[in-house]
Amino acid sequence: MFDLDAFKTFNDHHGHPGGDALLWAFARLLQASCRLEDIACRYGGEEFTLILPDAEMDIGLQRAKAILEAVAQMEVTHQGVTLERITTSLGMAVLHEHGTTNSALLEAADKALYQAKSDGRNRVCVAVVKTQRSQVG
Repeated sequence: MFDLDAFKTFNDHHGHPGGDALLWAFARLLQASCRLEDIACRYGGEEFTLILPDAEMDIGLQRAKAILEAVAQMEVTHQGVTLERITTSLGMAVLHEHGTTNSALLEAADKALYQAKSDGRNRVCVAVVKTQRSQVG
């Protein structure tokens, strides 16, 4: 799960049309980073998700870091003006390691995203593996 860092400030400074230009640019960058089987979508506001079917943790981390770097270098032009660069924070979760249902996986990725933002933004945080408690009879 991705969140554009300081988007509200950016949107306040450039207005909704400038914010929209940024959202479109990020969406195009994310789409360009996808394989045919990947699914990129806007989750809400300035949050996006990228689903990488059958990708292992190391592949996901490589892709996440590449996208972080690409976003930091992304140039957005609106009304003939190049807008300031932004960064993104990312929370990553892997099926079966961090959840076995869609909702559990999204929840884990969302918690990791909040950790990335709390840790200073412009970074990837991987979800914490939940340990299973043994039941005593």
